[in-house]
Amino acid sequence: MFIVLLRLSQNRAMSGAFLDSHKAWIQRGTEDGVFLLVGNLEPKLGGAILAHGVSLAELQSRVEADPFVEHGVVSAEILQVTAAKADERLRFLLP
Repeated sequence: MFIVLLRLSQNRAMSGAFLDSHKAWIQRGTEDGVFLLVGNLEPKLGGAILAHGVSLAELQSRVEADPFVEHGVVSAEILQVTAAKADERLRFLLP
C-alpha cells in the first residue's frame, strides 16, 4: 500500500491550466482500481492518494504521468506502507 503526497509547489498558479487533465488522471487511477482514496491536504497544501495493488515502479510511472507533476504544479512523494494490523473493513490491505 502507498500514500502519495502531492504538495503544491511554487508553480501552483499554473494549476488551472492543467486541472481538467489532472482530474482525468485521477479518474483513470480510480477506474483502474489503483487509487482507493483521493483527497486534499489541508489547508490548501495539495493532495493525497491511497494507492494499492501496484508495484512501487508502476506507481512511480503513474505519478510521473500526472499533469500536475509533469508541469511542476506539485511535487510528489510516495510513501510505502506495510500494514501490520487493520480493521475488518480494511483487511484487504494486509500483505
